[in-house]
Amino acid sequence: MNAKGAKFQLGFLNPSLLKTWIYFAFWRMAVFLPFSGLLVLGKFIGLFLYRLPTHRKHIARTNIQLCFPELDRARQENLLRENFINMGIAIMELGMAWWWPKKRFSKLLQFEGLEHLQQAEGKGIILLSIHYTTIEVGAAAISMVWDRDGMYRAHNNPIYDFIQIKGRLHKSTGNSRLYERRDVRGTMKALKAGRTVWYAPDQDYGIKQGVFAPFFGIQAATVYATARLAEKTGATVVPFTHVRLPGKQGYKITVHPALEDFPAGDDVADAARVNSLVESFVRLQPEQYLWAHRRFKTRPPGESDFYIKN
Repeated sequence: MNAKGAKFQLGFLNPSLLKTWIYFAFWRMAVFLPFSGLLVLGKFIGLFLYRLPTHRKHIARTNIQLCFPELDRARQENLLRENFINMGIAIMELGMAWWWPKKRFSKLLQFEGLEHLQQAEGKGIILLSIHYTTIEVGAAAISMVWDRDGMYRAHNNPIYDFIQIKGRLHKSTGNSRLYERRDVRGTMKALKAGRTVWYAPDQDYGIKQGVFAPFFGIQAATVYATARLAEKTGATVVPFTHVRLPGKQGYKITVHPALEDFPAGDDVADAARVNSLVESFVRLQPEQYLWAHRRFKTRPPGESDFYIKN
């Protein structure tokens, strides 16, 4: 779906959706603030959420304890607090990515390694990302310098879905499209046509289309789509990262060298290699990773649920 494919519908004016419109109106007004103000507001939101005894907080704390057992509880809790600050800032960043003019947005961006995309040009490219809290910034930033398609999860709220499609394609350089994550056929067609498709394989979608592979030393359900798409389309896998720099410096967008000898033809080995890469990226800025996702919700037979509260 391209930006024109997301059409406004009269049903969006249903009174039952008024709260959603008000929410987006306040959100959009907030992003008129200067970048420094958005960072402060985001931090305030994050600290407020951190103080609430939510299930997401329990999930994030559990993940941090599982992945960083070498840290004592005080340092684990500090990482959790910093992570919630980053999640609060991410709300502001999403608005920036969707609604800021390109000229204003570009002033915060530093690019490195774009030559790796240029070297892979000529056939399909799987632009491998991970779920940093800066994910919307990263997607918007790379769209400004490289024509790419993306995969997304349709939102249950029709207004949110309409706005996110428009927003995620707002900064694209050409005829970029979005594919719902279950649209494998559309994604494969794009890759075979030599297009670049953004893809983040680091969440737990169950084991029906994946395998168990180590992630931070723990067996995690890992989709094998990265390897399968590369194998069936001949696409090159090019990883990239997007992290927020200290203070008001903005963001560093780094395109890394393409994966060599990938896929190897072994689903478990290929999934383990992807997980190892994801882990190395997480360790760059662990406080900026999306720990609130139940990354280990699917367990091998005989293992108990990590997220059950004692």
